[in-house]
Amino acid sequence: MLVFLFTLSSVFLVAALTIPVFADLLLIAAPCALASLLLLISQIDRYVNRPIGEKLVVIDGSNVMHWKDGKPRIETVRDVIDALHSKGYQPGVIFDANAGHVLTGRYRHDAWFSKKLDVPRDRVRVVGKGTQADPEILITARAYEARVVTNDRYRDWAKDHPEIRKPGYLVRGGYKSGEVWLSLPGLEPEEVAPPDAKRQPV
Repeated sequence: MLVFLFTLSSVFLVAALTIPVFADLLLIAAPCALASLLLLISQIDRYVNRPIGEKLVVIDGSNVMHWKDGKPRIETVRDVIDALHSKGYQPGVIFDANAGHVLTGRYRHDAWFSKKLDVPRDRVRVVGKGTQADPEILITARAYEARVVTNDRYRDWAKDHPEIRKPGYLVRGGYKSGEVWLSLPGLEPEEVAPPDAKRQPV
């Protein structure tokens, strides 16, 4: 869209400078061309300087929230986010539609989870009712070249997402001595067996 706006405003700017009958357009075309150019440069800069893929992770929120004693807790997801931040990772979280019901007995939307987890709204997503979170998680991870934090193996999605078989793509985790561990450098204890974390059915 920005490229289109810049191109269009540039065409009008050239017309205003070269064709006398369009001279009045200069007052509009010049500021528009400049503004769209600055926005385009800003967008390119954000893309070029975005965090590298290996530091991006997608958290399977409905799986992770059961990691501590098998009981669903929003604090567990918060602990995992804090652990990831401590090592420079940039997490996003995706929940099943029923996550709010599991945690509080009622539906909760993105904004509620964003506030509880203290993360930006655009980094939290609750999938729509009747929609499975698993494919959304895997599609998002593929789009951002991110890894997935979960104890789920996603066997039902292996055909469409063969990347889940790649070592290290699925990041395991749990608690040991009250502390979060993850199968990531700096967060994995020397010897620990990942606990089973079962998701509540949608």
